[in-house]
Amino acid sequence: MNPVIAALLFLASSIFFRFLIQKKKRVVLPPVPPLPPGPSPWPIVGCMPEMWRNRPAYRWIHDILKQLNTDIACVRLGNVHVIAVKSPEIAREFLKKHDAIFASRPITMATHLLSSGYLTAGVVPMGQQWKKMRRVLIADVFNQSRVRWLLDKRNIEADNLMKFLYSQCSNSENGSVVNVRTAAQHFSANTMRRLFFNTRYFGKGREDGGPGLEEEKHVSALFTIVLNVYAFCVSDYLPWLRPFDIDGHEKKVRDALKTIRQYQDPIIDERVRKWRCFNLQEKGINEPVEEDLLDVFISLKGENGQPLLSAEEIKAQITELQLATVDNPFSIAEWGLSEMLNQPEMLTKAQEELNRVVGVDMLVQESHLPHLHYIRACARESLRLHPVAPFNLPHVSIADAIVAGYFIPKGSSVILSRIGLGRNPKVWENPLKFDPERHLSGDACQQVELEEHELRFISFTTGRRGCMGGSLGTTITVMLFARLLHGFTWSMPPEVDKIDLTEAQTLFKLNPLYAHAKPRLATTMYPPV
Repeated sequence: MNPVIAALLFLASSIFFRFLIQKKKRVVLPPVPPLPPGPSPWPIVGCMPEMWRNRPAYRWIHDILKQLNTDIACVRLGNVHVIAVKSPEIAREFLKKHDAIFASRPITMATHLLSSGYLTAGVVPMGQQWKKMRRVLIADVFNQSRVRWLLDKRNIEADNLMKFLYSQCSNSENGSVVNVRTAAQHFSANTMRRLFFNTRYFGKGREDGGPGLEEEKHVSALFTIVLNVYAFCVSDYLPWLRPFDIDGHEKKVRDALKTIRQYQDPIIDERVRKWRCFNLQEKGINEPVEEDLLDVFISLKGENGQPLLSAEEIKAQITELQLATVDNPFSIAEWGLSEMLNQPEMLTKAQEELNRVVGVDMLVQESHLPHLHYIRACARESLRLHPVAPFNLPHVSIADAIVAGYFIPKGSSVILSRIGLGRNPKVWENPLKFDPERHLSGDACQQVELEEHELRFISFTTGRRGCMGGSLGTTITVMLFARLLHGFTWSMPPEVDKIDLTEAQTLFKLNPLYAHAKPRLATTMYPPV
């Protein structure tokens, strides 16, 4: 036989036998589970045309969940799989069982801008910067000793709330109608400015303790970013469209950030200069003293003795923390008081609790808050029924995973529905009814928490990306609610039989709450104007 032919036959037989051996050894892998149910996507753009036609996007996504009769759905936007969830069991599987896989954040236009290129803790993808800023917040900002250190500043703003409202309704013997939204919104904003900058005003403010033009612009800008930070911006899913800004989100965010920085940056720059000058031991520079959280951020040192945080990191993190605080307290108080005005027996019950726990010879203090079970239940119910946003902050998977029997690809964006969880009839009896009693246990001593660790609704979420300032946020929220109810008797405005509970597209109350307020304590209890 020809040697060449023999060699070829030998090679072919070797390959054949090797193939047979490999086939025998091959492990048969189980089939990959399907994606969660959802609409069929178009090539390249996914379901973007449907999202654009059915704005606001969050309602379209909730309609998909309803039409498919499912607790989990997958909507492909561009190349991103957006996984929407409205079941507590599946939510816990994502954020508890598989927390390590779903602990990152998406890269978006708005989060990149507000975090100055991902320098903060809340909206930053997983990585060293997130770990650094998370350590700072846990160890140096939200630890118990620091929160106690800031108590006097919180008390100042709680008293200022009383002063402002008293000035609005004390001119008449029978009280008067006040704008509750203005008082509630600016209380939380004033409190955070006091904690960071040791002041409530960027300008002169108003003589009655109300916000001035600067504060109104600042708060308006914060809310603009809150409403646009994860607003299903088209260019987040189709980046090649970003130069066109076809939905106008980028302009809104840039303009709002410009306003915020106009007021905050000069304060931060001047304070940084003062601390840096002292560190350089310039003559005539007095040693700075930590008076607020801005001082704390600036004074932190790294292992080499150099400043731990840059000025840009400080500016971005302060902005992010204000965004995290400005919406929940005011919304909970406004919605809660609106619901209670329509069920006045709840107002009576809350004020009876305040009389029993606090009395009428002093104003509510933070030490009283753990004992105000009914008021805390009202705040918790307001948070359940009237969430401040349709979804929680999105979580991004860093690896493929199988959740609830479905395949969740790496890079998927997971959003838990605040509406779907908090109003889920499988979880909550009569879910559209405002009923604080549902949160009260038989144990009269058991404290009612605003946190919801089992994800039956979304408060401060849970897991690695849970809110690090949940305790402080709870304190600010319950103090606002308690001071409103303790300091004043509330009733319907003239010629109003029922408070309108219509939701805006943002999920905030469509119309500001105007209610009749009358001081219920002795005049000496209210700080002088």
